[in-house]
Amino acid sequence: MFEPASPFLTPWASFYVMTGTSAATLTGLMFVVITVVRGQEAARSRDGISTFSTPTVMHFCAVLLVSAALVAPWKSLTWAPIAVGIVGLWGVAYVLRVMLLTKRLTAYRADIEDWLAYNVLPLLAYAALLGGAAALRAWPETALFGIAGGVLLLIFIGIRNAWDVVTFLAVGGPGSG
Repeated sequence: MFEPASPFLTPWASFYVMTGTSAATLTGLMFVVITVVRGQEAARSRDGISTFSTPTVMHFCAVLLVSAALVAPWKSLTWAPIAVGIVGLWGVAYVLRVMLLTKRLTAYRADIEDWLAYNVLPLLAYAALLGGAAALRAWPETALFGIAGGVLLLIFIGIRNAWDVVTFLAVGGPGSG
């Protein structure tokens, strides 16, 4: 049975254009930040970049991909939930990997705020994407709010974490205070 996606996705187009544009811009700014602080000792740590900077960029890229998938001109609600579900599933797996990296850090011990911002909240955001994708065909109006919540949470987490990385590097990294 043919079920056009546009009645459900069209009202969200402006939202996803905005979030996708924001995510792309913030990704570019992360590249600038890493380039600017490249000469600092803390920025040379592969462990720190893999644990803190790269996940921030990946969250922005996930938002960009979900936003693009939800403004694509789908003819039915078949492929949109698959695309969002793949991003959600990948995100959950990725955050679990980041949790392992965080636990193995030797140069810096993550405090509770860092555990929440770099691990717990992203896990919740990707779970919201996954849950929203699973519910998109059955309850599209409700599921789209869940997906939007996951997308916004990833953007806010990314902004917070980008600021955290910048301020950490600006004061000279671990042991400089």
